[in-house]
Amino acid sequence: MVKLSAVIITYNEEKKIERCLSSLVGVVDEIVIVDSFSTDRTEEICKQFDVKFIKQEFLGYIEQKNFAIAQASNNHIISLDGDEALSCELQDSLIKLKSNWIHEGYYMNRYNNFCGQWIKYSDWYPDKKLRVFIKGRGEWKGINPHDSFKLVNPKGSSKLKGDILHWNYATYQEFNLKTDKFSTISAQSYYKLGKKAPIWKIILNPTWAFFKAYFLRFGFLDGFNGFVICIQTANITFLKYSKLRELIKQKR
Repeated sequence: MVKLSAVIITYNEEKKIERCLSSLVGVVDEIVIVDSFSTDRTEEICKQFDVKFIKQEFLGYIEQKNFAIAQASNNHIISLDGDEALSCELQDSLIKLKSNWIHEGYYMNRYNNFCGQWIKYSDWYPDKKLRVFIKGRGEWKGINPHDSFKLVNPKGSSKLKGDILHWNYATYQEFNLKTDKFSTISAQSYYKLGKKAPIWKIILNPTWAFFKAYFLRFGFLDGFNGFVICIQTANITFLKYSKLRELIKQKR
């Protein structure tokens, strides 16, 4: 039977971290918390559990998660965020997996809770994530803040039953603030990569983002919250390219 380490990055997660840690008890053999100097009760709550608590200045989403993996004592890893938890079915899948680990990495679906509603469409479900893997067989990559774990051998993966439960936004205001924050981070990342922001991208990309999420991915079936999500999907795309265009002009 393999030993499984859970690695979690946190910052001010006092409202959600207990639920995350409770779902890991009895499933994993080690819990590693990498915290970006939280100013709330995150550390206090975490230390009520048997965890390895490490303080690390925030390096960027991708960099912080790769740093967290390196702190784990075991080679078999599950990576979570502080606002996520394991469903009962996923807990059972992981316990069984420890006795029969075959692949280099495992995908599962993430089920998102938005303002108290579990979102079944709107391009948010199934939100396929590779979060269980063997250390050294891949790494977190992408463009901040949109990270994903990539295996060196993409064919060396399978899928687990059960969901990662994700409580992402409790209020519309929180969603608005995160949209503004993430679009800024995305614009800065795009700028560093030398990407451009022509007018046609600012117009067409948000339009396509809304159309795909609301109509092709059945966002309208999630009711009013589905509409809000799809509008913000378009909005973050619009803001990302608008801010990128502004950055390019400032640097000339």
